Amino acid sequence: MNFDKAVEAIIKEAQERGDFDNLKGKGKPIDLNAYFETPEDLRLAYSVLKNAEIAAPEVELLQEIAALKERLTSTFEETQRSRIKKLIQGKQMEFNLMLERRKKHSRG
Repeated sequence: MNFDKAVEAIIKEAQERGDFDNLKGKGKPIDLNAYFETPEDLRLAYSVLKNAEIAAPEVELLQEIAALKERLTSTFEETQRSRIKKLIQGKQMEFNLMLERRKKHSRG
């Protein structure tokens, strides 16, 4: 039995057992926008990270910025607010630099 037929047989058995019945997004079209918006040279790496439930550095930075902004809304002491604002600015600058590097890399 060749490889393709072996894989097809394994998939068919899994379907018959109902292994695919409760998959996330079942019955919905696959949204490939994020895939095609990702630079071609990074797609595989990002796909592996996503499947391993590990966020890309850009995503982690955005999450940190969002958490700091949330913290800022509940902080009333002015020196703390000032410190948090500086942290937000630094993280935002880091994020922007990361995007610029990525753009230059994909162009060059």
